[in-house]
Amino acid sequence: MTGRPLWGYDDLEMCSSRLVLLPIFALVPFMAAAQSNAADLEAVISTSAGTIRFEFAPDKAPKHVENFLKWARQGYYDGGAFHRTISYGIIQGGDPLLKDPKSARALWGTGGLKLQADEFSDMKHERGTVSTVRIPNQKNSDGSQFFICVQAQPPLDGQYSTFGRVTEGMDVVEKISQSKVDGSGIAVEPVRILKVTIEKKKTEPFVDATVEQLRRTVTMKTTLGTMKIKLEPDWAPNHVRNFLKLVDTGWYNGTAFHRVIKGFVAQGGMGDKREPNPTHPADRWVRPVKGEFRQDLKHERGILSMARTDDPDSATTSFFLMLAPAPHLDGKYTIFGRVIEGLDVLDAFEKEELDGETPKRSLRIIEAVVDPL
Repeated sequence: MTGRPLWGYDDLEMCSSRLVLLPIFALVPFMAAAQSNAADLEAVISTSAGTIRFEFAPDKAPKHVENFLKWARQGYYDGGAFHRTISYGIIQGGDPLLKDPKSARALWGTGGLKLQADEFSDMKHERGTVSTVRIPNQKNSDGSQFFICVQAQPPLDGQYSTFGRVTEGMDVVEKISQSKVDGSGIAVEPVRILKVTIEKKKTEPFVDATVEQLRRTVTMKTTLGTMKIKLEPDWAPNHVRNFLKLVDTGWYNGTAFHRVIKGFVAQGGMGDKREPNPTHPADRWVRPVKGEFRQDLKHERGILSMARTDDPDSATTSFFLMLAPAPHLDGKYTIFGRVIEGLDVLDAFEKEELDGETPKRSLRIIEAVVDPL
């Protein structure tokens, strides 16, 4: 589905005729221990619908980032809510009025404004962008209220101060956006912001690992049995790095072997085939890997190779295990490992009943782990 563009919209904030300014919480100086580099931090928004994490863009809106960090550490957002939502468009929160259960519904969206000056930049309002609410046509009226884009909102670019991007929890953002609203777009039962905390940004596993550090084996427990896979960074270091990252974060756990061609391959590793949840915290690190093709490596039984589209540099997560030799794949797909134990699992794939290329029963990666050194 596509999000509704916010053309000339006052849905993101209340017009000035309805603005009621409230006393602002006293602001305290930063503690020395809190003076971390904002680019290395993330906000963690715990809500009644799930958790959202977003990283900051201090190079685009340094004062907005500074203020959000300050307010979050003071507990300013705790107990608030996402009071305004547009299905697959935006979700809006951060009004301190929502912390008071007795606050008048007609005033929701009017609190916490006029606290900071505009910081417009070239950062686009794309899916996952975190931006600041302001009073329409009123310069420097930004405040504590913020909104998150479920889908891109180009008409807002350069009109609102963007200061962050969601790294985890877009499924939660989508869910909140579908909250039931009244005729003015206010949520009938707002999703509560239980707490906003600031944490160090998560580190991508194996991102700086050397070739020697990439010489690892992976134990993969499946519906059909357990395999041990030896990874070969000398063959394809970036594919090994990518695979280890996904294994180490548990990204592959619960994903399916969705395609089996007897005498050829068993393919798996797609996020949309994961049960019970197709989304995963490590989705933030899923990106295409440039092909690392070699003519001297052969697609033989037990080889681990990477699936891709027609684009040679489009591999992301899906891989395949060779059930038999396939010379026509040599030099066209990236080989990066081989099964060294559990070849009987490959035999088991050959015995499965299929509907075309789809297994008739669920065949899954129960758990994949990087073996200790």
